[in-house]
Amino acid sequence: MFNVGDCVQLKSGGPVMTVSDTDGSTVRCQWFDMNQEVKTLNFRAETLEKYEA
Repeated sequence: MFNVGDCVQLKSGGPVMTVSDTDGSTVRCQWFDMNQEVKTLNFRAETLEKYEA
């Protein structure tokens, strides 16, 4: 569903994130917060959608 390097966003909104790893059901995402610090969290794949600019 998602590949490393894809830009994604939570279906409920929020920052655009980059997929850094996935096992199919869990997707690890990274993004920069408002202080330009890198954040990393795992999300369930069904909570995300591909971001189209």
